[in-house]
Amino acid sequence: MSEYTDSLRDVFELFGPITARRMFGGHGIYHDGLMFALVADETLYLKVDAHNLGDFEREGLEPFEYDKGGRLVQMSYYQAPEELFEDRELAAAWARRSFEAALRAQAGKRKTKP
Repeated sequence: MSEYTDSLRDVFELFGPITARRMFGGHGIYHDGLMFALVADETLYLKVDAHNLGDFEREGLEPFEYDKGGRLVQMSYYQAPEELFEDRELAAAWARRSFEAALRAQAGKRKTKP
């Protein structure tokens, strides 16, 4: 695990325990077994959905995108605001909203399964 990814345990200490798992050259960041963030190229991205997307857009934050065979793919994660690395309460609030987005996404997947 990178030093950057390891430091997120301190960043999110007020939110609760997190774990990191290697994926796609980066790391998935999990809380209670559910991925709510990811790290790619030493950048933190948080889960978004219709309920919290406006928070990211108001801050002018960019979505996580990657090239897949010459095609740009955007995922439902946006760059985290830099301020949360200096403010543990702010970090917990952003993490909570992203974790809630992950919970809603998980619930939606369960509803669509036969």
